[in-house]
Amino acid sequence: MKKFIQTNFWQILGGLFGGIAGYFYWRDIGCSTGTCPITSKPMNSIIYFAVLGYLMIGTIAKARVKR
Repeated sequence: MKKFIQTNFWQILGGLFGGIAGYFYWRDIGCSTGTCPITSKPMNSIIYFAVLGYLMIGTIAKARVKR
């Protein structure tokens, strides 16, 4: 477990920040009608943004390692 965390530290951190950003996006912007699939519920927004954060930071971290 420790090795997994060490090798994927930036991706995990990106996922955490993405989840936090997703919560604030839902809280501040959200969807007033309830018909938006991502922002209508807080959990959907948190998961969506966490996955985006994980993938974006993971891509950047892997690109930096290749150099």
